[in-house]
Amino acid sequence: MSERRALAIGEVVDLLREEFPDVTISKLRFLESQGLIRPGRSSSGYRHFRAPDVERIRYVLRQQRDHFLPLKVIKAKLSAWEQGEEPTVSSPAGPLPEVYFASGAAHMSAEELARSAGVPLDLIHRLVEHRVLERRRGAAGEGEFGEDDAAVARAAQRLVARGLEVRHVKSLCLASHREVDLLSQLAGPLLRHRTPAGRRQAAELLADCAHAARDLQDSVVRSRLRGLLEG
Repeated sequence: MSERRALAIGEVVDLLREEFPDVTISKLRFLESQGLIRPGRSSSGYRHFRAPDVERIRYVLRQQRDHFLPLKVIKAKLSAWEQGEEPTVSSPAGPLPEVYFASGAAHMSAEELARSAGVPLDLIHRLVEHRVLERRRGAAGEGEFGEDDAAVARAAQRLVARGLEVRHVKSLCLASHREVDLLSQLAGPLLRHRTPAGRRQAAELLADCAHAARDLQDSVVRSRLRGLLEG
């Protein structure tokens, strides 16, 4: 494309369609409305795009397609460059997904779970009754528990031994469920692509955010409890 020759919006779409089959005139207008591109205007008011404008559009579309970045992040990067700053995108600070989501192949019955966690069988039944623990159906159709369930049971035993009731433990679990719902919405756009790259980035995002959320909660609880002791 010549630096001097300006293109109409339809011509830009035709130029980009080979690399971005889903690009449309409406898409480019939307990017303009969000402040990501700023095409010039002819004397009659029509948009006209020059080579730098087209390359800017390519950059935005590649960031969306290849890195699944939201528009506000792309806009921030573009703004930083325009101001002569070097934008930084932090890599995930949390654990690797392979580590965070690693799980053993334990398939335990309620009795086996109680022995593995070192808790009374009655507590397992009460945790199931209050939906703190949920059985997963195994190959034989029977309810099974995994290693994460053993960790939940041990933590619940500590809380119950200190005087909380199982219904209180359930309240704590509900807060965790809300966190999962929130993070699921965050990772939704990545998972909807149904590609290995999208699933990998979703795993990195979820592991990092879950780890950060735990640090956040620990810090908030510790600070407030310290205030209770010092008050």
